[in-house]
Amino acid sequence: MPSLLNIGASALLTNQQVLRTTGNNIANVNTAGYSRQEVLLEPRLGVNYDQGYYGGGVDAVTVLRSHSVMLTRQVALTGSIAASDEKRLEQLRKLEDLFPGGASGLGAAMGEMLNAFSDVANAPTDLTARTVVLARADELAARFRSTASSMDALRDSLRLELASEVRMVNSLATRIADVNRQISNAMGSGHTPNDLLDQRDELIRELNTHVQTTTIAAADGTMSVFVASSQPLVLGTTASQVALQADDFGDPYTFKLTMQRNNVTAVMDEALLGGGSLSGLMKFNNHDLADAGNLVGRMALALGTVVNEQHSLGLDLSGNPVGNLFTLGPIPDALPALANTGTASMQVAVQTSPASGAPALSASNYEVIFTGAAAGTIRRVSDGQLTTFSSVPAQVDGLDLQLTGTANAGDRFMVTPYRQVTQSMDVAFASPRSLAVASPVVASAGTANLGSLTLQSLQPARADANLAQTVTLTFTGAGSFDVSGTGTGNPTGVAYVPGQPISYNGWALTLKGTPQPGDTYTIQANAYPDIDAGNAHAMLAIRDLALFDGAATTDGYAALMSNIGVRVQSAGFSAAVSRSIADNAATDNAAVAGVNLDEEAAKLLQYQQAYQASAKILQVSQTLFDTLIQNLGR
Repeated sequence: MPSLLNIGASALLTNQQVLRTTGNNIANVNTAGYSRQEVLLEPRLGVNYDQGYYGGGVDAVTVLRSHSVMLTRQVALTGSIAASDEKRLEQLRKLEDLFPGGASGLGAAMGEMLNAFSDVANAPTDLTARTVVLARADELAARFRSTASSMDALRDSLRLELASEVRMVNSLATRIADVNRQISNAMGSGHTPNDLLDQRDELIRELNTHVQTTTIAAADGTMSVFVASSQPLVLGTTASQVALQADDFGDPYTFKLTMQRNNVTAVMDEALLGGGSLSGLMKFNNHDLADAGNLVGRMALALGTVVNEQHSLGLDLSGNPVGNLFTLGPIPDALPALANTGTASMQVAVQTSPASGAPALSASNYEVIFTGAAAGTIRRVSDGQLTTFSSVPAQVDGLDLQLTGTANAGDRFMVTPYRQVTQSMDVAFASPRSLAVASPVVASAGTANLGSLTLQSLQPARADANLAQTVTLTFTGAGSFDVSGTGTGNPTGVAYVPGQPISYNGWALTLKGTPQPGDTYTIQANAYPDIDAGNAHAMLAIRDLALFDGAATTDGYAALMSNIGVRVQSAGFSAAVSRSIADNAATDNAAVAGVNLDEEAAKLLQYQQAYQASAKILQVSQTLFDTLIQNLGR
């Protein structure tokens, strides 16, 4: 029969282990990732004697941790999504700060520059008014350059942060593999190494705040970790390394996440990365920042192009053509895919024929995919819209795509038309006399006119070799006229509608009133450009030109701010929701695995009393034994 001494000793030792475990729980109440531990007690098998089975005491079988696999995974997953949303929101707010409203914004500078032409239109010989226009143009160019510089600085800091995230992922993967090794070795004892398991769970949770993972447990106690759905970051006790590299086109502005394993580099699909701050940063860099760069670059290129086109049609104070008002950064050649097999290179320019492509420009990059030497499709990256072409040069959204060399089927190019426009934008000249305010042509009514025809406007509209050639409109009735002059083709019976522009040789004439048969209007070279402001009026008209996706020039910056603002608002909502879900998951997990001090304190009292009672059993057992020995000695 088990002795009272053995029973008391087992109870004493067992209660001591429970007290030790309870104390350990209390000590780790604030330790991140710690799971509450509990001693599993089991009665010793009783021994059968004639009088029945007599118990043999108690054993501490093992120490279990309060742990839910489902809740642990849920905490890692929801925390990963929250980290991605919060990191993207943080970067979007930085981006939003680069596009202020009010007087300090690009929109105000655009409006002030165009509005300044009104004073020149009223006083074309006033050098002060001309100087104000140049000053406003210089301020606009400076703000574009400053915005580009700020975006470059944001991109540089983002690159450093991405590199830091990659280093952290690699470090955590190595540590998880090391803990896997320790767990595998410890499992040979037949008991679970609870603290090591907690440590691994915490490392995996922390890893998920950087990049979302999935895990698979192995029979030896190790845990394999996968990213991008199927790429093995940790296999047992071996960790792979991730790295950042440029995309398929070698674009230094766009990043891909790669994994190196067994001397093989696998490129991970960004769409499969899921959550984590690394994923959030890549989404911001590859999409939000790229889109913002295209928006501001498109604004600079479209505005600069139409202003230059109109300015080039005018004459300066001396009656000479001047050329561009702004110098713009070059449109870079398209980036060839690294896997291209042909010899082709692709050049990009704003379309000039049959009309200026500036109003049709879209804030997007374009992927050109060749199906033959001069045929293929153009995919607008922003929305996936496809345009097919069967010859080159090809045109898309106001851009001309030229090809040098030979393309092979399957060759691809990435067109980034707005990347360098704003960096070097500047005013092309400094003298106010060089401002092309005057129109190269003027219109005059015939001296014998009998009708009520009056001039509403005459503006140079496009470059034409015959722009300054003399053209005469001879009205044959109230609703028609004949045209004579070089470059016009001398059409007859042209319909006349009051207020509707009449265009020949690159100018646009608008008349109002009713003509009589024989009335004439003559358009000819301007003999007095020093007092004319026809081109200044044309420059003012750019304010209302549908330049940005059908919106007026002066509304373009508001649309840009709205685009970024909507992203910030949406990201803020997503971050708030995902954080709330993550916090709830953490609370649910803490209810299972967390340490409750009140509960542990109660256990301390409970097992302290049990320990004392166990000691009393030993004391009684010793007293009984001593009495027995004394009686046997008599």
